[in-house]
Amino acid sequence: MLGCNMTANIYKFPLSIKKSEVFHLPVAPQVTSRTRFESCLPKKLPFVMPEEAIRLLDERMKQSENEIKLISINGPGDPLAVPDTTLKTIELVKKKYPDIMVGIKTLGIGSDRFASALFSAGLGLVEMVVNGVAEEILEKLYAWIRPGQKTLKIGEAVKLLINEQKDGVAALKYHDIRVVIQSVLYPGYNIDHVEKISRKMMELGADGISLIPYHAVEGAEVSLASPNEGDIAGAMSAAKKHLTVVDSLLNVDPVKDTSNEVILSSLVAGPSRERPNVAVVSSNGMEIDMHLGKAEKILIYGPREDGLPCLIDVREAPPPGGGVNRWEVLAESLSDCFALLTANAGQSPRKIFAAQGISLKICNDDINGCVEQLYPTGSKKKKKQV
Repeated sequence: MLGCNMTANIYKFPLSIKKSEVFHLPVAPQVTSRTRFESCLPKKLPFVMPEEAIRLLDERMKQSENEIKLISINGPGDPLAVPDTTLKTIELVKKKYPDIMVGIKTLGIGSDRFASALFSAGLGLVEMVVNGVAEEILEKLYAWIRPGQKTLKIGEAVKLLINEQKDGVAALKYHDIRVVIQSVLYPGYNIDHVEKISRKMMELGADGISLIPYHAVEGAEVSLASPNEGDIAGAMSAAKKHLTVVDSLLNVDPVKDTSNEVILSSLVAGPSRERPNVAVVSSNGMEIDMHLGKAEKILIYGPREDGLPCLIDVREAPPPGGGVNRWEVLAESLSDCFALLTANAGQSPRKIFAAQGISLKICNDDINGCVEQLYPTGSKKKKKQV
């Protein structure tokens, strides 16, 4: 179904794209839900700002000789929980690489409201996580759902989720955006429910369905046996009655996939004549263990004559308060730094530092080890001296 003044989507479905031709950009930090089968203590996962994401994509395009066909925006949280960031990332990608398709993986909350903006930005594919279309099943699957800043009672939350997904699929299809439903197969919970999911999503206009077998996760509230081959085959047969079963192109497990850790390291530009130094936030001068918002002093590391980095200065951070102005002042005071290392930071300073050309890297480790990684020449010299 095409919306008013819309042109037909140029991408055939199922999409002839290999997983090796998909590149993931983690620009969405806010998690909106947790099932009872996910870890109660999730690993702190890195994410980047839109400008940093484009720099990363540029590097990846050089390495892959332009073989990337699909950009996946899918984590570590939900892209629609930070719509401004997601829309800007899509727009930046499409402006520089108009022939590359962009997709997002989402729970679907907000997909109705933002469908038009997503289409205008250039979004081509949505993989929506739909694990059930009945309240009683979703209440057993989800530990919590947070559509905004407040976590709703699970009964209220699943009703909202069902409506958001229903309206969202219809709205996305009105704007001719490809929609693939992604359902995780939980034995004893929703495997027998797959046909209802497939039929309902087909009625709403979805293009296909991807079935992901459940695997136990350490630290989860509930642990199950993974579905066997018979369970999976039965679910696929039931789903095929209504929708084409396809492989997920956007699915990635950020806990098992450590490439995101490499992503942040690769994003940090090296020292230059104008920006030779690294800023560090620390409570004890040994570890990167402090939130940027609590920092009173900033440690400045720079290279010695032999290239080895060392502490060269300690600067006062602007006092708390002052909103955006505080981060603008701090960024100005660190204009000789190409990176800032901190244990955590909010969205506002991330945006301002990125705009000023300073890579803000989140890490919790020894200062010397982290700083040395940003000075490869110095590190090599140090190894030779040992």
